[in-house]
Amino acid sequence: MSDKINSSKAPEPVGLYPHARRVGNMLYLSGVGPRERGSKKIPGVELNSDGTIQSYDIATQCHSVFKNIRYILEEAGSSWDKLVDVTVFLTNMKDDFPTYNKIYAEYFKDNLPCRTTIEINCLPTPIAIELKCIATLD
Repeated sequence: MSDKINSSKAPEPVGLYPHARRVGNMLYLSGVGPRERGSKKIPGVELNSDGTIQSYDIATQCHSVFKNIRYILEEAGSSWDKLVDVTVFLTNMKDDFPTYNKIYAEYFKDNLPCRTTIEINCLPTPIAIELKCIATLD
């Protein structure tokens, strides 16, 4: 049996997918970025009038992504310490990895899920980081 989960606090999906799906005692999260729910605002991103990125702050985006992940986990009945696997997508590995890696270490110092970090050339919205996570449930 599989249950679809949509958070009331995390940003709305940009396509036809739930925030997460529960399968047995596992929780699979869709990709989560730093956007804010109910808004076009992306923390840490300044856009030009044509919608392209003028500048961004990867630290602000990291904190916002982790907050959104926590919202989904908690509303689904899981928690930060139950994350077992994290895939991170960065659009600029060379410039952003050191900052992201430092902030990641602060959030995950007590829980060490498996992690894969991948550089990609873009994401569906003008963001620099997205996470795909798997967690356990009680």
